[in-house]
Amino acid sequence: MKELQAATDVLSLHTPWTPLTDKMVNSKFINSFAKPFWLLNTARGRSVVTSDLVAALNFGKILGAGLDVLEFEKLSFETLFDSATLPNSLRELFAMDNVLLTPHIAGWTVESKVKLAKTITEKIILKFPA
Repeated sequence: MKELQAATDVLSLHTPWTPLTDKMVNSKFINSFAKPFWLLNTARGRSVVTSDLVAALNFGKILGAGLDVLEFEKLSFETLFDSATLPNSLRELFAMDNVLLTPHIAGWTVESKVKLAKTITEKIILKFPA
């Protein structure tokens, strides 16, 4: 971890959500890096504390962020905007020029869509044989 924190220019998260990764990227974690870095999260939203991320972005400790998942997601990204009371940190994150948000689609490649279509077709054929 010390080597990672000393040399990182871009930190890309690809971790499952577990008790160990819950709120893993917080102020203490961010400030342990030797230099400012870019953060990418295509893993789990609850791994990153949004208010700490916003503070690090404002301070320049994190140069920018690419986020495919967010801490406040419920069942899906689109339900995030149903809430009448978004947390202030999330509102601030949405307004930042150095943040790119995608709607939980980082794994959506042409190949994954083809595989998904084949899997669905196979299940339908098994369920309803000719």
